[in-house]
Amino acid sequence: MKVTETLKQQIDAMSYEEMLSMWRFSPVGDAMFEGESGDYFAKVMREKRDAGADHVGASKKIGWSDYA
Repeated sequence: MKVTETLKQQIDAMSYEEMLSMWRFSPVGDAMFEGESGDYFAKVMREKRDAGADHVGASKKIGWSDYA
């Protein structure tokens, strides 16, 4: 999907935990993770993690199943 300024703002406003949850639980083929938007999403998520986001804590909080 093409990255618009509006989409960039939405991605930038997401917390690391929100991004990780979306990354983990979105269905295969979700347009957010394809093309330009996928590249931008991954870049921002990596930057947030590198800036000190609590990856382990966020991962434990969201778990591996929507039914947990």
